[in-house]
Amino acid sequence: MAKLIYSMITSLDGYAEAAEGNLGPGAEDPEVHTFINDLFRPVGTYLYGRRMYETMVYWETAHTEPDQPPHILQYARDWQAAEKVVYSTTLQSVSSAKTRIERTFDPDAVRELKAKADHDLTVDGPNLAAQAIASGLVDEYHLFITTSVVGGGKRFFPDGVRLELQLVEKRSFDSGLIYARYQTR
Repeated sequence: MAKLIYSMITSLDGYAEAAEGNLGPGAEDPEVHTFINDLFRPVGTYLYGRRMYETMVYWETAHTEPDQPPHILQYARDWQAAEKVVYSTTLQSVSSAKTRIERTFDPDAVRELKAKADHDLTVDGPNLAAQAIASGLVDEYHLFITTSVVGGGKRFFPDGVRLELQLVEKRSFDSGLIYARYQTR
C-alpha cells in the first residue's frame, strides 16, 4: 500500500501560511529545491485543495519560461508526470493534464486510492491536510521549517488533533532551513 504524505514549508512557529507576507526563505534555495525534487520524484498522485492547485499549476508551463535552471525544469517534469486530484466545490475546470476535480473529500475514496496506488501520494495545503489528518489517513509528515516566526496564519497541524509521531529523518541546509520527516506510530 502506498503512503499518504503531508509536506509543506512551515514557519518556525508552525504556520504553513502566514497571515501577512510569506514564510521567509525556503524552497527557492537551489539546494533545498533539488532535495525536494529528489524526495518527491516517486510521488504518483498529488491531492490538492483549489487554492493549492492554483498555486501549483504553474508547474504545468514552467518549462516554457526562458533560462530556467535545471532544478526547476526537473521539478516541472516530475509534477507533470504525476496524477493530480483537486478537491473543490467552485473550480469549474482544470488547466493541467492528468488532473481531475472531486467535489468533496471522501476519506474512504482516499483509502482506496492509497490501497491501489503503486506510488506514494501527497496531500498538499493545510485545509485539505486537516481533513486527511482527522481521518487518520496521513502516514508521514515532511516539514521544511524556515528561520522565520510569522505570528499567525494557517497552522501546519490542525487544532484539536493529537498525534504521536516518530522522527525518522532530519537535515539542515546552509540557508538555515531544517527538514524533518516523521512517521505515525
